[in-house]
Amino acid sequence: MSASVSAPVNGTDFELRTDPFRRELLAHCYRMLGSVTDAEDLVQETYLRAWRSYGGFEGRSSIRTWLYRIATNACLRALEQRHRRPLPSGLGAPSNDPGAPVVGGSEVPWLQPIPDVLFAADPVDPAAAAASRSHLRLALVAALQLLPARQRAVLILRDVLAWRAAEAAELLDMTVAAVNSALQRARAQLATVAPVADLLAEPADVGQRAALDRYVHAFENGDVGALTRLLRSDAILEMPPHRTWFQGRETIGRFLAPRIAPPGDMRLVPVGANGGQPAAGLYQREADGRFRPHAIHLLTVAGSDIVRISAFLDPGPFASFGLPPTL
Repeated sequence: MSASVSAPVNGTDFELRTDPFRRELLAHCYRMLGSVTDAEDLVQETYLRAWRSYGGFEGRSSIRTWLYRIATNACLRALEQRHRRPLPSGLGAPSNDPGAPVVGGSEVPWLQPIPDVLFAADPVDPAAAAASRSHLRLALVAALQLLPARQRAVLILRDVLAWRAAEAAELLDMTVAAVNSALQRARAQLATVAPVADLLAEPADVGQRAALDRYVHAFENGDVGALTRLLRSDAILEMPPHRTWFQGRETIGRFLAPRIAPPGDMRLVPVGANGGQPAAGLYQREADGRFRPHAIHLLTVAGSDIVRISAFLDPGPFASFGLPPTL
């Protein structure tokens, strides 16, 4: 019996060969699906399918390529049954009335942030490490959700993972000409949202931690003036699962002024999200004096200015960010 046929019996061999790619496959599935929970499920499915078919793996491609084929096809099947995951700013125009009640949207499958802690341990391959942590910017992942599923896969394989057209074509069972055409259409679609180079750019560390520290200080002190001074004039505030979102420093300030908690009633714990974007878990004091999870605030920073606040009003992700249930 050949080694490839007997390999599934040797669980250690399978784990040693496939485990180094688990984190980058999670990043890949997250880019495709826009959901951490769905991505984790699809990675589990990928490894189960890989285990079952490991005996037939003949080594005509690398283990990494083989796993990506399984994962990508699993994502494409999943997307046939699921709606895209947007952010509120992708569904319509901003509200111009900060005093009006916000519009709910609990029925919408919203885009989710992904914790950097999931990628804390680097894979063995430095190239795989770069792939697992880079290109996770919230703006890029949100823009990817606008693309048809197969175009999304092509763009990720070609522009994010830097695969050759022939490799992407083989993985997706397409011709090279079809891959090139899909890539051109995908890039054109992204360019209508923002310049592709901006969406694919690596996050810059300069000023981000300082901006987050000032943001935390302003929020914890209930200082709307200090908070709005951190914002660029055209900044965006969105708060899934609410559909309502706002644009403009003054409008955001008017919305927050009657809603921000008094000094001492909120605490923010800095975390990392989406490949290095500054973020914090916001805890709110309740009647018993304990601080309990309220929202994950993810910031997009340009220079020293905050250009977007994505406040995910859901305590569910706190555990996956490594945050405690109470303070």
